[in-house]
Amino acid sequence: MNGVRLPFSRWWPVFAGALVGVALRLAFALGLSPMSASFIYLVPLLVGSITVYVAERTERCSWSYYAGAGAVANALFVTGTLVILVEGVICAILIVPLMMLEGAVGGLAMGAACRLANIPRSALCSLAVLPIALGLAERDLPLPDRVRVVQRHVTIDAAPERIWREIHHADAIRAAEVERGWAYRIGVPVPIAGITEMTPEGRVRHVRMGKGIHFDQVVVDWKEPRHVRFTYRFGEDSVPAGALDDHVRIGGQYFDLVDTSYTLTPRGRSTELAIAITYRVSTRFNWYAQPIADALLGNFGDTILALYRSRSSGA
Repeated sequence: MNGVRLPFSRWWPVFAGALVGVALRLAFALGLSPMSASFIYLVPLLVGSITVYVAERTERCSWSYYAGAGAVANALFVTGTLVILVEGVICAILIVPLMMLEGAVGGLAMGAACRLANIPRSALCSLAVLPIALGLAERDLPLPDRVRVVQRHVTIDAAPERIWREIHHADAIRAAEVERGWAYRIGVPVPIAGITEMTPEGRVRHVRMGKGIHFDQVVVDWKEPRHVRFTYRFGEDSVPAGALDDHVRIGGQYFDLVDTSYTLTPRGRSTELAIAITYRVSTRFNWYAQPIADALLGNFGDTILALYRSRSSGA
């Protein structure tokens, strides 16, 4: 068998790296956060490094293999966390591009190290415990907050009064009416209704979504039919277990909606409807999470404005 390459030989290191990633994810589930910097930054690098180290123990590989194997191992690692139900689909879709990139970097770094020196196995084992050690060290550190405002607008062939009614009496929303929303395509439940009512505490908009999600938008500014601003109120049962990934849950530790406003400005026989969404993101990798949140909420703004335009103008 000497010199004979088995058909799966180039894939075995990839699976080995992925298994190490899954094992570390399970270890972090015992009391550490997979949203920590030590997990997000170090584990993908380690997965890529181990993949290439195992491959290099058999034969010298190419630079393209270093990068590609490290990236694919991380994709399999994320897939594995979905299979064993320790990660949600939404989180996996959002984080896998970053992890694959880091895996490629880890693979290239290990490939260079293997070409320049003989890396002992004990050194690699020491690196494997580094994410857990640093995860323990950062566990009690406060998360950095970043607050952003996303704005979108659309012109609608309808009077402000008509659009105002649609905003405050949006009932029986069909999935087809919001199908352009990226968030709904990756697993966020679609909205069902948003109805504003007068309550003893003032005007409140009751929002219902799929999978039993429900919450209130409390009116804090009301200038009918020109402007309205809502803040958000969530109860303990607003988001049932399993309805959203914990790491992207609205009102959670890592993400929250601060307020949303609609402004209606007459433009001749038409009306400009603008939406402004203020949100908070709190992670160790806000540089990555914030642009994603901007894109998703911006797309949500475009989607909801299209819904009101369709219902108000019959377009």
